[in-house]
Amino acid sequence: MKRLNPVLRYGARISFLTMLIVSLSGSSPYNKEIFTEAGSMPVYGNWKTFTSRDGLPADKAYCVRVDGDRVLVGTSAGLAVYENSEWRNYTVEDGLAHPGVLSIDISELTGDVWIGTLGGLNRWSAGRFETFTQFNSGLANDVIYSVICDGKDVWTATGGGAGHYDTYSGSWEIYTERNAPMHEPWTYGVCAGDDKIFIAAWGGGVIEYNTGTNNFRDYIDPDGEMELDVFPDDGLVHDITTAVTYADGILWVGTYFGLSRYNGTHWKGYFDHDSGLLSNFINFLKADGPVVWLCTDKGLSSFNGDTWVSYQRNENNYQGKVLITNGNETREIDASTSISHNFVLGVDFIGDDIWIATSKGVSRGERLN
Repeated sequence: MKRLNPVLRYGARISFLTMLIVSLSGSSPYNKEIFTEAGSMPVYGNWKTFTSRDGLPADKAYCVRVDGDRVLVGTSAGLAVYENSEWRNYTVEDGLAHPGVLSIDISELTGDVWIGTLGGLNRWSAGRFETFTQFNSGLANDVIYSVICDGKDVWTATGGGAGHYDTYSGSWEIYTERNAPMHEPWTYGVCAGDDKIFIAAWGGGVIEYNTGTNNFRDYIDPDGEMELDVFPDDGLVHDITTAVTYADGILWVGTYFGLSRYNGTHWKGYFDHDSGLLSNFINFLKADGPVVWLCTDKGLSSFNGDTWVSYQRNENNYQGKVLITNGNETREIDASTSISHNFVLGVDFIGDDIWIATSKGVSRGERLN
C-alpha cells in the first residue's frame, strides 16, 4: 500500500479539523476556539431530526432511552424503536398500557424494557407487553412519570406516590405522605445511586431512601420561601422538584425554578441569571459521569461544575447556536444544524452520539471533540 506523504497527511488533518469546525459553526473556521473554551466538556453538532414524516408515531416525544444498538422513544401516540436505521412503532393494539409514553428504562439483569405511561406500567419482555395498573397490582397510580431499574427492583414515580416492585418476590410497596416524609403523594422523578433511591417529590423536595437501612431522609429548601431563594446554597433551590440524577457521588436536582447540586456535604444552586443554564424550567436531567445534561423549555444545557455548553434552535432561520459559559463570560457560536425544538424533555447517549426528545421530534447529534 502506498503511504501518504507526511506533508499531505498533515494537510488532510487540517482539512478535517476545518470541516469539523465549519460543521459546528456553519460559518467561520475561526470558531475553533470553541474547543479550547469548552475544555473537557463534550461538544455536539451535525444534528439530524426525526419526526412523524420519518416514521415516529407522533412529533411530541416525552422521553428517549438507548438500549444497545437501538433507541427507544416515548411519544404521545406510542412507543417508537429505532434500529438498523428504521423505525418500528408499538401502540395499545400491541399491548401498550397507554399511547402516552412518559418514561423508559432497561433492566441490566434481564434486558426487560420497563415503560411508564399515562395509563399504567409495562414490562416488555420477549416481544410481549405485560401491564401493571392500580387494579391488577400494587402500583400507586397509573400515571407513571418516571421508572428506573435498580438490580431486581423497579421504582416508579407516579401521581399517587412512589412505588417499589421486587421482581423476584412479586411484592409491591407504596410510599406517600402517610409513610414517608412527603408533603403530598405526587412524585415526579426517581433515580438510584450508592445504595440509595432519590425521589423528586412535588412540593416536598427530594426524598432519600436507604435500601440498606430502609430509612428515609428528606432534603428541602430551608428558607421555606416559595417565591425566591432567600439564602444561596443553603439547600435545595426550591421544593418543587421535577427530576433527579446521580453519578460520581453527585446528586443533581432539577426544579421549575433552577438547578441544585449536592456532593453529600454542600449544596450549590444555579439559575439562568447567574450561570450558563438556559432556563430555570427544567423538565428532565441525566448525569453522564461528571457532566449533567439538562432538558429545559429553552433548549439543552450541559454542565460539569465549571463550564456550561448549551444548544438552542434559532427559530428565525431554523439553524442553531452553541453557547459556552465560563464564569461570567458567555460565547455564542452559530451552527449550521440544530436540535429540532427548544422544548426538550429527554436525553440519552450511545457511543459518540446524543439523542434528545423534544416537543417536535427527536434529534441525534454527533460528538465533535
